[in-house]
Amino acid sequence: MTDSSTLREEGNNHFKAGDVQQALSCYTKALKISDCQSESAVLYRNRAACYLKLEDHTKAEADATKALDVDQGDVKARFRRAQALQKLGRLDQAFTDAQKCAQLEPKNKAFQDLLRQLGAQIQQKVAQLSSTDSRVQQMFKLLLDSSAAVSDRQKAAQNLVVLSREDAGAEQIFRNDGVKLLQNLLDSQQEDLILSALRTLVGLCTGHQSRTMAIVNEVGMDRLCGVMASAASTVSLSACHLIQVMFEALTEGMKKEIRGKDEAILPEPSRELRSMLRHLIDMLPASSVSGAGRDSAINLLVKQVPRKSLKNPDNSLTLWVIDQGLKKILEVAGTVPEVKGGPPLTDNTPMSCSVLLNKLYDDLKSDKERENFNKLCEEYVQYHFGCSDMESKLRAIQTVSVLLQGPSDVGNRTLELSGIMDAVISLCASENISHQQVAVEALIHAAGKAKRASFITANGVALLKELYKKSENDRIRVRALVGLCKLGSAGGTDFSMKQFAEGSTLKLAKQCRKWLCNEALPPASRRWAIEGLAYLTLDADVKEDLVEDKKALQAMFELAKSEDKTVLYAVGSTLVNCTNSYDVEKPDPQMVELAKYAKQHVPEEHPKDAQSFVGKRVVKLLEAGVVSALVCMVKQESPVLTEACRECIARVILALVERQEDRGLVVAQGGGKALLPLVSESTDQGKIKAAQALAKITITSNPEIAFPGERVYEVVRPLVSLLALDCTMLQNFEALMALTNLAGISERLRQKIIKEKAVPKIEGYMFEEHDMVRAAATECMCNLALSSEVQKCYLAPDSDRLKLLVLYSGEDDERLRKAASGTLAMLTGEMPELCTRIPDTTSHWLEIFQALLLSESQDLRHRGVVIVMNLMQADKSLAEKLMESEALEILSVLAKGDDPKQASIQKAAQRCLDLALEYGLIQSNEGGVNGKTM
Repeated sequence: MTDSSTLREEGNNHFKAGDVQQALSCYTKALKISDCQSESAVLYRNRAACYLKLEDHTKAEADATKALDVDQGDVKARFRRAQALQKLGRLDQAFTDAQKCAQLEPKNKAFQDLLRQLGAQIQQKVAQLSSTDSRVQQMFKLLLDSSAAVSDRQKAAQNLVVLSREDAGAEQIFRNDGVKLLQNLLDSQQEDLILSALRTLVGLCTGHQSRTMAIVNEVGMDRLCGVMASAASTVSLSACHLIQVMFEALTEGMKKEIRGKDEAILPEPSRELRSMLRHLIDMLPASSVSGAGRDSAINLLVKQVPRKSLKNPDNSLTLWVIDQGLKKILEVAGTVPEVKGGPPLTDNTPMSCSVLLNKLYDDLKSDKERENFNKLCEEYVQYHFGCSDMESKLRAIQTVSVLLQGPSDVGNRTLELSGIMDAVISLCASENISHQQVAVEALIHAAGKAKRASFITANGVALLKELYKKSENDRIRVRALVGLCKLGSAGGTDFSMKQFAEGSTLKLAKQCRKWLCNEALPPASRRWAIEGLAYLTLDADVKEDLVEDKKALQAMFELAKSEDKTVLYAVGSTLVNCTNSYDVEKPDPQMVELAKYAKQHVPEEHPKDAQSFVGKRVVKLLEAGVVSALVCMVKQESPVLTEACRECIARVILALVERQEDRGLVVAQGGGKALLPLVSESTDQGKIKAAQALAKITITSNPEIAFPGERVYEVVRPLVSLLALDCTMLQNFEALMALTNLAGISERLRQKIIKEKAVPKIEGYMFEEHDMVRAAATECMCNLALSSEVQKCYLAPDSDRLKLLVLYSGEDDERLRKAASGTLAMLTGEMPELCTRIPDTTSHWLEIFQALLLSESQDLRHRGVVIVMNLMQADKSLAEKLMESEALEILSVLAKGDDPKQASIQKAAQRCLDLALEYGLIQSNEGGVNGKTM
């Protein structure tokens, strides 16, 4: 067991060497075993310094406070708390601490500087508050004056929105009873004033828990839900955004630790959260709510109810929503728009319900919870199916249809309830178009499940063909066609498994493209045509025909940009198929031979799925404008844009940037920016694909142009995430190359990479067996070593980092040698104290540097001569060892060259000889060096 004082000393050494994380670890371990109050106070003070370095100011302030609780006269702890409070924006408290520090040590320059900074910041804040106060009062006066011109009131409302986005402005609006005024604007019936009020409330609530709780209680969820229920889609969306911001402010507030003793202790906001969720659930079946408002309520439930991470064991909110609201969700899911009496829906509502039901089901932890969910759904379906009227039976079938698209296990169980499947088959032949449409859609969704596909192939294909050929209604024909497409693609990409006769899938695809291009058809029917193509494009012949049909591609892209968001997954799937960006496991050749011998089925790849065909298809998609469609798809705010849908988009963009020459076009059309949300909101595979696409773009494009402004810093984290064992070697390599590019741009980017804890991972890859990965990691470290924080790591005692660079400088791999020797040249120039350690790294150091000087590569010669120059400048004894070796003759030759391309090498070599002369190690002779002195 190590005692706490030893651990503290270790931590101090790590901190001095710049290894803050290791120092933090030592102090934390020491605190766990320390039984001395004064020792613990010192450890808390030291750990506060670590947290300040790591920019975790909340923890820095907390640790400094713990140190001061033991010793109020600890000036270092008080200074660190003042620094943390300053960063946290609590300027008055920071000023008080800084004042006490200055009183205890009046001559300390650091204390005086901090005091001056805080004084200036406080004055600036006071001036800002007073000017903001007068502006707020002016806005209020105009808005409350009913005789004022409408344009003036609108302008005042807009200015209020701008003010609310500043901390000072938001506080003044709130304190001056602005919430009551905003309530009046919400009740004004004027769309622009309502929008301004909603946007101002967003500014007041963003990131502020106490204000949000007060506003939720004062404005009331009844009023906010009433605004969200509006038929005006912009108002509904703005109200949805406000409620989303409120949820975030309340839930984030619950996670944060209470900071400092002077802050008010807020009550637990869980009561407000449950109340908000109850209002949203009650909105779902209400006939007074618009279709857009209902979609917004579903969207909020999708975002707020399920756990963000399955590592969190608490799914009580999901269980509460299932208990309180599952029947209301099913009521919306079972609504048939053509049947009177139901709440108004949009085209997106059924799919949004499927997503919500799926999210709730996936969030359940035990078989008991899942069984309860199944039971509630079955009871609902059975109740309506058991009613005598046709409307109730249709509601039951429509509910099954929605469940099949969501939690399919639940959907399959309800489909198997007595009489449901028979009713679906018989209603397909109904003369009532609405009844027929509900039944055909249920049949299609059932066909997507392997369990049912064989039953429908045997019993439903003839019926679907009959409907497709003989129905006079295109709405029915297009749906029947999709059913046939689904069944026809059951073999997937396996060329040898065809369900229909040769040429049948091409005919079906041709008809799908025809309907897709027919603008006279309603958007919902055209969406079904894309759904059909999503299945049929598993066939390479269909892919080839589709990419040749520019009109069909553009029609598909236009639909992807439209209000009908239910088309997103179908478009994504179609594009994944066309670009072959799905995962294909290549079977082991030996296993294939064994399977053939045993007369087992062996999957076959279609000849047109070869890479040469895929590359041509990608070019045609780019020419047709696929990137702008994908960018619009990513921007959609809808539950229908599921994680699976995002994964499809990420896969397609990765396929589009595969060829280096296409990356510029993808970036120019916004493809790079579209990837940023995909790396955080997608499936695990989707995040990896999006990060890999970012890496490819960052390697070959100027990152500052591809990701302008602050966006370039958002690229770092996803790239670091690719430095993981579960990623492929190619993904590791591309991430290292991209990080190398970023590390060479600016110190701020290098600091961002260091903050993401990438340095230990990159060092790990420097030991990789694969030559290219090892070289890429060393190149990345070369650029990161421009940062003083990384340079200090090479000074750490008992570290082999320097030894590794010296040894790599003598490897056969030229790329690795360049990276390692380049890092050495830079480090020895920046830190002369490193030079004296080089002879201790390996007994072959002289031979390694001589080999660099003699290299055929100009770059290696240049690196070698700079390293030698740095060694000679740093230490006379090193210069003596070098001059006693063959390095003297080599330098003499290099210094005499007259090639202008090698001017930098000649100059450095001459500097080495000049240093040797200064040290008296060699004698000068006319025309050059005479010899060595002994």
